[in-house]
Amino acid sequence: MKKIQQGFTLIELMIVVAIIGILAAIAIPAYSDYTERAKVSELVTLGSACKASVSEYYQAQGIFPTDNNAAGCNSALTAKVQSITVSGISNTSGTITVLSNLTKASGNYVLVGTPTANDSVEWDCKTSSIAKKYLPANCR
Repeated sequence: MKKIQQGFTLIELMIVVAIIGILAAIAIPAYSDYTERAKVSELVTLGSACKASVSEYYQAQGIFPTDNNAAGCNSALTAKVQSITVSGISNTSGTITVLSNLTKASGNYVLVGTPTANDSVEWDCKTSSIAKKYLPANCR
C-alpha cells in the first residue's frame, strides 16, 4: 500500500519562512516611508491653507504680509507641526515656513511665493530641510 503524505517537510517550511522574511524585509521599510510621507502631507495641508490667505493679502495690498496676523493664517498647531511662520521679504517674494515635529521628516517645509504679471502669486517649495523622499512630488 502507498503511504499518503500528511504534511510539509522541514525543508519546505524553511523555504516558506525564508520567502516571508525576504518579503517583510522589503515591505516594512517601504511602508514606514509611506506613513512618514502621509504625515508630511499634514504640513503641506497647513501650508496650503495659509497660501490662500497670503495670496489674497497680496492681491488686496500689493505687498506680502509681514507676519501671521497680517496674513490671517491660523496658528492652530498639531502634534506634527511645531510652528507656521509667514514673512514678507519684499514686494517680489513672500515665504511660508512650516516647522515639523516628525521624527524622520523633521525640519522645515518652505513655500516661496512670487508675484506674476497679473497680480496673482505663484507658489513653489524651493527649499526644505526635510528629506526629499518624504516631500510631495512637486517639491522634489
